[in-house]
Amino acid sequence: MTTNEPSLGFHVQAGKAADGPYALDIDPGRAGWDYSSLRVLDLPPGGSHQLATDDSEWIVLPLSGGCTVITEGETFELHGRDSVFSGVTDFAYVPRDAHATIASGAGGRFALTGARCERRLPARYGPASAVPVELRGTGNCSRQVNNFGAAGVFECDKLIAVEVLTPGGNWSSYPPHKHDECRPGEESELEEIYYFEIAEAHGNEGVGYQRVSPSGHGRNTDVLAEVRSGDAVLIPDGWHGPSIAAPGHAMYYLNVMAGPGEERAWLICDHPDHGWIRSTWPDQPVDSRLPLYEAPEAPAGDAR
Repeated sequence: MTTNEPSLGFHVQAGKAADGPYALDIDPGRAGWDYSSLRVLDLPPGGSHQLATDDSEWIVLPLSGGCTVITEGETFELHGRDSVFSGVTDFAYVPRDAHATIASGAGGRFALTGARCERRLPARYGPASAVPVELRGTGNCSRQVNNFGAAGVFECDKLIAVEVLTPGGNWSSYPPHKHDECRPGEESELEEIYYFEIAEAHGNEGVGYQRVSPSGHGRNTDVLAEVRSGDAVLIPDGWHGPSIAAPGHAMYYLNVMAGPGEERAWLICDHPDHGWIRSTWPDQPVDSRLPLYEAPEAPAGDAR
């Protein structure tokens, strides 16, 4: 795996990695690694964008608003959502070595999650109704995971992508865990990007906090970042967590992962000093604020 220092730094503040039509553009070259990419595309009403996928597979995921994705002779109408805090969204998969047109009549903000890959899979639509919504942890470790692009849920070659929603005052990505070694059946080697949005409250912008500590592998990444909406954190290695939501401000993050393993799997190792916290979860209730929302039911007669 490439081990160059990222040209952007590990904490990428909003606007610092803007490029052309993208509010955020992180590719393997800028990240100093081999696989994972993330772009955030802002489209004005009536706007459109041409995407050349090159050597990567991509999922087009609405963050706010809806869009049309035209690729491989298919047209996918993505209904989207008002915001990441309002509901599960549908999405579209675009294969490597393809071109796609992304257009939005009303405008919106769209995440393009990508990974360098080898197999060329077919373009597909992912309905919101098929996204598993998982409640993970209990007590003040409670969080919601929207597993739209998780391994075993939606087929990709290398890409793994999920959304995590953490109520204000809670810790997620906890206990700290890592996936920076290839240990078959125990741990996957995966590069990871966290992209954040923080809910406003009483007209005020919120903040969150992200910790990454050295694991003794790779670059010994060491980050303690105050994150705001539009920020990203690059995690080539290390123990990552906690991700802390400030009281009163729900926190969203989008995880994008990919790596060299033959098996597309999310296998993690808990930090030995903190893994015990899992044993306390059965004795506590899940935070009553969760789920923030659930996936919609499939329309009657929908065969997708």
